[in-house]
Amino acid sequence: MADWEIKKTLGLCFGTGREFAVGEEYFAALVETEAGLERRDYSIEHWNQSKPQVYCFWKSKMPSPDQKKRLFVDDGMLMAFFERLATETEPEKVNFRFVLNLVLMRKRKLKYEGCQLEDGREIWTVRVTGQDRFEKVINPRLTEDQIEGLTGQMGQILQMDFEAGS
Repeated sequence: MADWEIKKTLGLCFGTGREFAVGEEYFAALVETEAGLERRDYSIEHWNQSKPQVYCFWKSKMPSPDQKKRLFVDDGMLMAFFERLATETEPEKVNFRFVLNLVLMRKRKLKYEGCQLEDGREIWTVRVTGQDRFEKVINPRLTEDQIEGLTGQMGQILQMDFEAGS
């Protein structure tokens, strides 16, 4: 499994290097690089002019340095990202989707229904809560340390706290 170096927002536009003002809206995005998924932030102006190629994105707002950390990504965005990763086969993305699945199960957005072996791989079936829709998730058999590391990286990418109660 490749290690990702995901940095927290620096408060700068990746395209121009301009610092965001407190309260300024910007686009946060995941971009595919040779090293894996990388978080990049873009000013609204740069985003609209350049239309950068990104894997997924969300709108965010630059907080005050003394402001308490808020959730920038809601459960709907997490589900959309989970669904977007459904067809990916690269090990890093399969691992990322599996951990995202665990987060969504803890948030009670997905419910474990069972598993089966296909081509030597364990495939979980999960039901989308409140819907008659099922998703298949590959269990890459990550260690607890790998899951913890990916959860931390997801939190940094998405500026979320995935600890209990979130």
